[in-house]
Amino acid sequence: MSKHTVLFELGCEELPPKSLKNLRDALKTETVKGLNDAGLAFDSVEAYAAPRRLALKIINVDGAQADTQKRFDGPAVQAAYDSEGKPTKALEGFMRGQGITVDQVSTFQAGKVEKVCYLKDVKGQSLDALLPQILQHALDNLPIAKRMRSAASRTEFVRPVKWVVLLKDDQIINATIQDHQAGNVTYGHRFHAPEAITLNTANDYLDALRKAHVIADFEERQAIIDQQVKALADEVNATAIVPSDLRDEVTALVEWPVALRASFEERFLAVPQEALITTMQDNQKYFCLVDSNNKLQPYFITVSNIESKDPTQIIEGNEKVVRPRLSDAEFFFLQDQKQPLASRKEKLANMVFQAELGTLWDKSTRIAKLAVALSPITGANAADAEKAALLAKCDLTSELVGEFPELQGIAGTYYARLEGENHEVSEALGEQYLPKFAGDVLPQTKTGTTIALADRLDTLVGIFGIGQAPTGSKDPFALRRSAIGILRLVTENDLDVSIEQLIDLALGAYGDVIKDHDKTRADAVAFLEGRYRAKYEDQGVAVDVIQAVQALSPKSPVDFDKRVNAVNHFRDLSEAAALAAANKRVANILAKEATPTGDVVEANLVEDAEKALYAEIKAVKPVIEPLLAAKDYTAALSQLAALRAPIDAFFDNVMVMADDAELKANRLRLLAQIRALFTSIADISVLQH
Repeated sequence: MSKHTVLFELGCEELPPKSLKNLRDALKTETVKGLNDAGLAFDSVEAYAAPRRLALKIINVDGAQADTQKRFDGPAVQAAYDSEGKPTKALEGFMRGQGITVDQVSTFQAGKVEKVCYLKDVKGQSLDALLPQILQHALDNLPIAKRMRSAASRTEFVRPVKWVVLLKDDQIINATIQDHQAGNVTYGHRFHAPEAITLNTANDYLDALRKAHVIADFEERQAIIDQQVKALADEVNATAIVPSDLRDEVTALVEWPVALRASFEERFLAVPQEALITTMQDNQKYFCLVDSNNKLQPYFITVSNIESKDPTQIIEGNEKVVRPRLSDAEFFFLQDQKQPLASRKEKLANMVFQAELGTLWDKSTRIAKLAVALSPITGANAADAEKAALLAKCDLTSELVGEFPELQGIAGTYYARLEGENHEVSEALGEQYLPKFAGDVLPQTKTGTTIALADRLDTLVGIFGIGQAPTGSKDPFALRRSAIGILRLVTENDLDVSIEQLIDLALGAYGDVIKDHDKTRADAVAFLEGRYRAKYEDQGVAVDVIQAVQALSPKSPVDFDKRVNAVNHFRDLSEAAALAAANKRVANILAKEATPTGDVVEANLVEDAEKALYAEIKAVKPVIEPLLAAKDYTAALSQLAALRAPIDAFFDNVMVMADDAELKANRLRLLAQIRALFTSIADISVLQH
């Protein structure tokens, strides 16, 4: 069968830069699916994307589908022919329906019954006939939130389509896609090479566009940007801040990247660098530069889409544009300093946190009370914690946070430093919001840990207290994320406290504001315990490991964490599968039989295997008891792994349900001891292998 290289290009007005990469990947995925569904084999598909085009190159694709046979089933042979072997009415009806004669009838075995059938030869369709439908279907299925129609066309796309290229080697495939007749004409850079470019073959695409100042390959364009940005940063001994989203967006904005370094006045460096970086990244799509201490430098890098004869004009133009934005940030920063943080509580008293739970100042006073109560647990200085809590929300009323909401907490830290607050208090104002997302860093100060914990507990308990717990996908106060933050703050700081204690402390800060403390406590505790699974699944821990620990309902997050880590380690031991199975067997036996009270009677151990098992249990108990007391569950489970051989031997050689009532009772006590040893750590009977 003939093989071909196909080029498809959809030329558009500038595509949305934040979506370009996704559109490219989705177009490739949908086309690959369409080719596979059509039975067209190919070696590979290369996908390209630039601001004004999406393109695919399909390498070594079949020129047509393979010819196939389609089977049409008829009646059973027994019903198809009479005693003389002539067609019955049933067979005649089948032949008439298929338009065939008796000599075209075949038979096949369907289970125990032989049936008649017609095997029809189906000629495979050509690539030329199939590909336009596959590509149009792929375009129709792209993840586009809002589609548009342009001019008189009724077809829709994310931007107006200007041209379509569809080449099979050097031949144009006759097709209409997105209401445009396919051809072999593309267009280069809008300014450097706007003339039409005729492609002779599908393989000419990348080189022809490169000559016309368009790098169609997204990754190649990105690599050029990376290289240019690094070179410009190195020239001033700096490092560029290159967030992946911004990097993708800038790559999607240019066809011919030319990076240029510009500068701004050093006086702006007195402004919180987060504000400067935010405005330069979000509004101008610039890459900011920092030194080895992560301190902002008075430079930025912009990526132009043209190779200018006079780049200084582009540089000066960007400097002119960015100056007012930096001046605004400077103005807000200086204005805010005219009013001390503490004096902003009056404005907080007019800002509602939640209608039933009061204002942001009410919340601040509760957090302060809770922070003092938490200080003995977190090791924070109570006075620092109280002060930080009362200042924590004050920067929400500042001009800087009004302009840059993402600076909440960060602005407070800067203002607190300027007002001479100590390190613990100042840093806590920014750290109160950590962790912001899964995997984010935690507060580095004890005061920051205390405020972060108090803030989340206050919101969680308050919202549960007024009966507005998250339901389904609705979680307006982000309590699910908050709960995982609480668990991380407790476990990763090794805080010796139970979930119920934390909830009680938060309830104490609310007092009479929450009417039903008992219900709130029960609901909030259940909610936090219910987040263990999400927390550990995010870390890659298997569900059965989490369930093995949940079966014991440990009260402390730190204790839960240590047990999960121990079971996770145990799961990889060679003895784990056999011991999990044995524990399941033990659990099933004990569930059906009432375990007799009292200790194992050594005199009633008659079989060698049960004597050996009892001896092992007696030997291992004094070893693991101090390990359990020290919460060293990993070492304890490793010790219990030694019971595998005697447990296996016991089940192979001993009849638990003996006829003798004394022997049976003694053996059940022995199994209960095994069960108790393992469930002092986790219920490993639920582990799946």
